[in-house]
Amino acid sequence: MKTDFPDLLKKLAAADVDFVVVGGFAGVVYGCTCVTQDLDICCDFSADNLLRLQKALLGLNPVHRMTPNRKKLELTKDNCDSFKNLYLDTDIGQLDCLGFINGVGNFQIVKQKSMLIKTDDVQLPVLNLDALIETKKAMNRPRDKEALLQLETIKKLKSQKHS
Repeated sequence: MKTDFPDLLKKLAAADVDFVVVGGFAGVVYGCTCVTQDLDICCDFSADNLLRLQKALLGLNPVHRMTPNRKKLELTKDNCDSFKNLYLDTDIGQLDCLGFINGVGNFQIVKQKSMLIKTDDVQLPVLNLDALIETKKAMNRPRDKEALLQLETIKKLKSQKHS
């Protein structure tokens, strides 16, 4: 599978999906060198937003990667409220849509702790560095510990640069 996270993000932004980039790809934004296999976003799980997400993924053959038969993504106004997270495979990469981020909170809190970055003429909301550090601490997996070391070093260097 070809991975193209920038294109995936552009499609989400163009469809007006309400989301924040979190996880490994957010770390990359700040200069973390840890490789990520998926794109993690925290998003509003309202029916309207999930239907916009589905529209953004049209033509990318999204399937639920955690289901035995890899069911096709088929959201309706009626079934949207049954989801708290979506773990999807698409033709251009894995997309994890999360409703809650450990160490930070629900989407509304995550959105408050985000900042906009501009890339390729698209503005993307990304979890701020302090909140990203908190979520890496809360996750406490081996890969998060490595990212945490890098992110804390980046934060220290930024604070030294600005003082």
